[in-house]
Amino acid sequence: MYEGRNIFSQLVDLLPRRAFDNAVRRYRGERRVRTLSCRDQLLCMIFAQLTGRSSLRETALCLQALGPRRYHCGILAAPARSTLADANQNRDYRIFEDTALAMIATATAELPVDMGLRRLRAKAYAIDSTTVDLCLALFPWAHFRRRKAAIKAHTVFDVGVGIPVFVRISHGKTHDLWMLDQIAPQPGAFYMLDKGYIDFARLYRIHQAGAFFVTRAKRNIDFTVRERRKVRQGGPVTSDRLVRLRGPKSRGLYPDTLRLVRYVDPESGRRLVFLTNNLTLDARTVALLYRRRWRIELFFKWVKQHLHIKAFFGVTPNAVKTQVWAAMITYVLVVRLKHRYELPGELNEIFQVLSLTLSEKVPVSQLFSHKRGQHTGGYDRNQLTLFDF
Repeated sequence: MYEGRNIFSQLVDLLPRRAFDNAVRRYRGERRVRTLSCRDQLLCMIFAQLTGRSSLRETALCLQALGPRRYHCGILAAPARSTLADANQNRDYRIFEDTALAMIATATAELPVDMGLRRLRAKAYAIDSTTVDLCLALFPWAHFRRRKAAIKAHTVFDVGVGIPVFVRISHGKTHDLWMLDQIAPQPGAFYMLDKGYIDFARLYRIHQAGAFFVTRAKRNIDFTVRERRKVRQGGPVTSDRLVRLRGPKSRGLYPDTLRLVRYVDPESGRRLVFLTNNLTLDARTVALLYRRRWRIELFFKWVKQHLHIKAFFGVTPNAVKTQVWAAMITYVLVVRLKHRYELPGELNEIFQVLSLTLSEKVPVSQLFSHKRGQHTGGYDRNQLTLFDF
């Protein structure tokens, strides 16, 4: 019988311990701490995410019910609900943000890159946001509508390896363009954006940084054609042109050459027009890049279905951001676990299995083995059958 470590402790081994300790010292997380350390706070929040707890009271109750198994999970003491609530409210959320960013940097280096994007030899990011509706009476700082509150999670998503690399939380009325002011574009990287991010002054800043963007052009774009490139007849690319903006305001904001690619999706027959500042890339690769942007939408859908970010344990901005970053840490942990142990199945299947087996003392690879739980010797003839067919 396996007498080693339980599943939860094997999972949290993937946390960057040194980066976490440095963040705790940087933001004085252990100042005047008596019972609940920052590490225990993080582990409690990860436990709540993995097991689908709906409140701090429920989380504290389940941790108390674990008894001695809680210690083997690495959590030294079961915190009271009020203690965990105070920690989420008062301790700087940047402790968990810096820990997540350090773990993301490690995961980006070890996770395999999408086959379709590998030949680019450049980073490819999708930028988008998702809105989470809240109660206005509990979250008056999260302005959205007259009788409703909400927050926006502005996200930069690495579509090559499938993990978020940057998240910013704002109130619901913040425009999506605000996110473009929060990032420093990487030279040579590709940024996929939807129509809501078209602002020629900000796009030109990405261009001047040596990065590339791919977005869909608006119907009313005013331009002059400088060059028409040859395209294969009967192919999905119907036109490929180099253009300059002609509007009196837009040409001043973006005075350089742009590229318009008209593309017909072979599967749906939908006609799309892409706008990019990359003048040398194959036109079909431009379409492929924008298609990969859909992965950030799938990420938002997955997180809302399987992680606890649609309802929050605290009502202050710090508590909300702490919970969001704990959710991001949990997501990256499960992704790294799947890659490191080459686990079969989809990510949601692995997540569901983990939610029920965190305290089991079994190797992770054995837990997800197809042979686990299967009968190898046929029926036991000494066992009476309940039904006779």
